[in-house]
Amino acid sequence: MLMAIPQDLSPTPSTIIITNFPSLNPENPSKSPMRAYPLSSLFFLRLLRPLSLSAAPQMPPSFSRHRCSTSHVSFVYENVSEEEKRGSSNHENEAFAFEDGDGVFAGDDMKRLAAPVIEVKELEELPEQWRRSKLAWLCKELPSHKAGTLVRILNAQKKWLKQEEATYLAVHCMRIRENETGFQVYKWMMQQHWFRFDFAVATKLADYMGKEGKFTKCREIFDDIINQGRVPCESTFHILIVAYLSAPVRGCLDEACSIYNRMIQLGGYRPRLSLHNSLFRALLSKPGGSSKYYVKQAEYIFHNLETCGLEIQKDIYVGLIWLHSYQDTVDKERIESLRKMMREAGMEEGREVLLSILRACSKEGDVDEAERTWIKLLDSDDGIPSQAFVYKIEVYAKVGEITKSLEVFRTMQKHLGSASVAAYHKIMEILCKSEQMDLAESLMKEFIGSGKKPLMPSYIELTDMFLKLSLHDKLESTFVECLEKCRPNRTIFTIYLNSLVEAGNLGKAEEIFNNMRDNVIIGVNAKSCNAILEGYLASGDLLKAEKIYDLMCERKYEVKSPLMEKLDYALSLSRKPVKRPVSLKLSKEQREALVGLLLGGLRIDSDEERKNHTIRFEFNPDSITHSILKRLIHDQYHEWLHPSSKLIAGDDDIPHKFSTISHSYFGFYADQFFPKGQPVIPKLIHRWLSPIVLAYWYMYGGYRTSTGDIILKLKGSGEGVEKVVKTLKAKSLNCRVKRKWGVFWLGFTGNNSMRFWKVVEPYILDYLKDFLKAGSDSAAGESRDINFDSASDSAENASSDYGEDDNRVDLHK
Repeated sequence: MLMAIPQDLSPTPSTIIITNFPSLNPENPSKSPMRAYPLSSLFFLRLLRPLSLSAAPQMPPSFSRHRCSTSHVSFVYENVSEEEKRGSSNHENEAFAFEDGDGVFAGDDMKRLAAPVIEVKELEELPEQWRRSKLAWLCKELPSHKAGTLVRILNAQKKWLKQEEATYLAVHCMRIRENETGFQVYKWMMQQHWFRFDFAVATKLADYMGKEGKFTKCREIFDDIINQGRVPCESTFHILIVAYLSAPVRGCLDEACSIYNRMIQLGGYRPRLSLHNSLFRALLSKPGGSSKYYVKQAEYIFHNLETCGLEIQKDIYVGLIWLHSYQDTVDKERIESLRKMMREAGMEEGREVLLSILRACSKEGDVDEAERTWIKLLDSDDGIPSQAFVYKIEVYAKVGEITKSLEVFRTMQKHLGSASVAAYHKIMEILCKSEQMDLAESLMKEFIGSGKKPLMPSYIELTDMFLKLSLHDKLESTFVECLEKCRPNRTIFTIYLNSLVEAGNLGKAEEIFNNMRDNVIIGVNAKSCNAILEGYLASGDLLKAEKIYDLMCERKYEVKSPLMEKLDYALSLSRKPVKRPVSLKLSKEQREALVGLLLGGLRIDSDEERKNHTIRFEFNPDSITHSILKRLIHDQYHEWLHPSSKLIAGDDDIPHKFSTISHSYFGFYADQFFPKGQPVIPKLIHRWLSPIVLAYWYMYGGYRTSTGDIILKLKGSGEGVEKVVKTLKAKSLNCRVKRKWGVFWLGFTGNNSMRFWKVVEPYILDYLKDFLKAGSDSAAGESRDINFDSASDSAENASSDYGEDDNRVDLHK
């Protein structure tokens, strides 16, 4: 896991120089004449004034210095239990185990980063007494006000407040650690016609925002610096990366990688060893199935460590081998070269390296290397982990030695006392694919008797084997047994549907198909529709075949070519024109659902010319609500999905991330919600907040609190939030607003939550109603509490809170 990154909230006093100068030079501040100025007693009193800093943000568990597992949903709800999640036993969910818990980390280096000198006039040097008095009053008054009031006060001073005075205000706020106020002053300055960019002030403010964990505001200033044609300081790059790594928000790791790459490629900087190490550890903090996509980024970090001549710790070598072993196509030469580097550096190959070698051998079917690695594991003091047995089982299966695989499985039971769930799944998969029916049935009974779960992957393998062998009676009894022990699953329903069609039992097949279509957890897809269509065409029931074909055209499913030929001929006999799937176009429900999802945080990426746009669906893997919703969304937009996001035959595991094709049709939504690549709230949003939109917004970007209240996540500007709040209020849906983690949260409390629930309930998925119902016990679902009564709920807290009678939103937030 990534190590904790302590925050340094103390500015370096030596970097704030008091000087007398006629004007600020944004192009080259160093050209302005500088001289030390004696500090007055008033200045010292201001510096020694009591601070009102909020506590440093707490690091999420995954960033602690000690290894800990990723948090999971800890509650169970009827059929949707954590242990029944498909793939929970998959060895690709294993996280990397760091051997070295010590060392220097990126947060420790922030104190030693150089920053440009800020040049600002002292208060006593201002020519007019009234100007000095007003500025002194503002210095005292502004930190005590929230953002809305602060902006109104500054607007009242527009006649006399200019660049030098406003700069002094921002610097003064940073001196007394009122960095939030300094940020608001700086943002106000940027909107004035006389504003001149000051690189030193922007850098210092960005660094303070990042050190306090306010990555959104730090990134905002970082982007402003680049937009001015300047390259941010090394300190700003470093601190922004640390802030992203410390944030418990999805997507921050990708942003940290992007900033790290720009730091080297754009800035030409050579990051400190601590920053390389911290980012590398963050890449490995995810399970192997997720971390494997960061192998190129990890290799880039390794390359930079080598070219800069920095020390490469053992965890870097071990982690890179671990990442390569998870790739679909293993680069054996690269793994061997890394092992050679470790030996030359005098490092021993520990258990994690040996496991990675076994994992790579299991994908390549390299029995000889697997046996050599196995012997090394036997000789080690740590013992043989359960994963090693699974990899060895797979190695022998790759070369067709099924008996050997079964022997390793039995050895595992004898050596460890019992086999792991992953081992049961793997040996069942091997036996079923090799059609060892008696052994597979016997082992399945043993698996059920062990009490281990989940059973579904093995049931799927068993029924698929029966289908290939045309053992329809055995398949049906196994299917019924599966439903008694596991939650519904589309894959096993589709296998049973194919069996019924092959057996000629169309009445039962039609019943199963209708059950699948009516159940959102199961649903139908192109494969199941083709199966029942084939049955109807074979039996000559053209009326029902035409209805299925109409359904497939409506959902834009592809019809198999042989079936299309039969359908063309059958419909031509009745002189009915054959309907062809219409061109890609969103239906009314798809459009409303999309608006709700976009309000909840969905992203749209555009090309440089903004001609084509891609919708990126991302779901929280630890959320039961998202695990159910993602199946509906995947089915609902299936015809728009990129080929890499579509399920392959036999796979029913919807990924947590998938995207659409790049298409100009999404231009309207991109222009409305992401006009410049950043999320905004459309001006016409008041016309679109229908009950369906609100329902999808709640399911995707909402939570229920432990007290039964409802909160919705919303990204965008204060003006947009204000428009949404007013629109909801016009619908008798009053809410409170708070800013936290860089986004706004709309809270519906008490009776307002019940009114909101009555509006959206008809459009909430049946399987989610008990999870999301307002006012009910949160023990049945997942919740997130946000304190709408606290003025400092987090490091990224709101500058003001809003009650039911105060729905104004700070337009300059």
